[in-house]
Amino acid sequence: MKKSSAIDVQHRSQLAIYLSLPILSWAFYDFANTIFSSNINTIFFPFYMDEVLGTNEVMQQVASTFISYANAIASLLLVVFSPLFGVWIDNTGYKKRFIVWFASISILFTFMMGIFADLQITTHYSGVPLSLFLVVASFVIAKFFFNSSLVFYDSMMADLGTKEEMPLISGYGVAIGYLGTLFGLLVYLYVGNSDFHRAFIPTAILYLLFSLPLFLINKDKPIPKAQRKSLKFLDGYKEIIQTFKDMKQYKAIFTFMIAYFFLNDAIATTIAMMAVYATAIVGFSSGQFIILYLVSTVSTIIGSLAFGYITKSVGAKRAITMVALIMIVALVFAVFATAQWMFWLAGSLFGISLGSMWVTSRTYIIELSPDEKRGQFFGLFAFSGKVSSIIGPAVYGTVTLWMKDYGTLASRVALSTLIVMTVIGLLVHLKVNDKNGNSK
Repeated sequence: MKKSSAIDVQHRSQLAIYLSLPILSWAFYDFANTIFSSNINTIFFPFYMDEVLGTNEVMQQVASTFISYANAIASLLLVVFSPLFGVWIDNTGYKKRFIVWFASISILFTFMMGIFADLQITTHYSGVPLSLFLVVASFVIAKFFFNSSLVFYDSMMADLGTKEEMPLISGYGVAIGYLGTLFGLLVYLYVGNSDFHRAFIPTAILYLLFSLPLFLINKDKPIPKAQRKSLKFLDGYKEIIQTFKDMKQYKAIFTFMIAYFFLNDAIATTIAMMAVYATAIVGFSSGQFIILYLVSTVSTIIGSLAFGYITKSVGAKRAITMVALIMIVALVFAVFATAQWMFWLAGSLFGISLGSMWVTSRTYIIELSPDEKRGQFFGLFAFSGKVSSIIGPAVYGTVTLWMKDYGTLASRVALSTLIVMTVIGLLVHLKVNDKNGNSK
């Protein structure tokens, strides 16, 4: 039976791929977690921070620093734990089980953000309300477990089809995910232009609701207990160290990890800071930014689907090169935006590059990694991405803190560091010499 089903999978039409229940429910988890990513990480948490702290130009830069450092701390936690996650995948075969636990914790603390933001606490530390500190702490925990679930979610993709189908499955997942952004933004109709903390609890409910198909439908393929090793906490790091020792054997994937470090630096920081940058620097109202974000999201969906086909046609390496060039153009427009139309263009181009980078990079990791080490390399992939997710926001936040007395110039200088990172990432990526000959 297994052999015949494998043959059927190899000959599936595109429609059959997209309507496959395990693939559809897997994609709906992208729908669910993108609601969290867009509503909390990109829009309403930054709006809330700016609403509470950003009373003038200097304090707006302080709010940007708070947001940047909160994102950096969440990423630091993932850096500490992600090597262990990869070993768990390779040793147990469990992916969905960990997604259920990690997503549930993320959902709980997203809910708690709304509870804490509503607390009427008069206690202040250095002029900052205690309730805000509790919201920030809940955000850090929610984002850490959200990001942790994605290590297992990305690794699950390899179980859903053949290598030839991976670009289409990856692009489909990202496109469905960004439909989640559009759906999640309906919360704005409830929140309006103030009291942005009111978005936290509805977002947690939507996050849970659309995670349920994966929780209930997808199945793990556990490795028999007799074949498992007894794991200790440090085993993940020992395997990562051993993998680093074998760098010559996996030179292509390590080179790409370095490139992805710089590329993801720009992506993660832009996602975290674009709402505050658009409103405080370019002059968008919260309502205008929501519309901009909708347009950017539509661009992301189109780009994700298009780059699924582009990746299948020209190869993942060339596709990533194209995406990096689009990112550079988007960031240049954003840094020098003096009129809103320039930021509209920047947002649309960044939307295309955002979804496309995830489509192409996940596919490239599957192309480059051997089957028996795929979980470990996805853990390393997350490790590379999240180290950069510390560095980018930390650099951005430090620049805005140091230059806060210069007002809006501080944020423009901070954003310009991302252009440098993207160019470095592109140059390193062009050096990747992979086994499929895509390095020409």
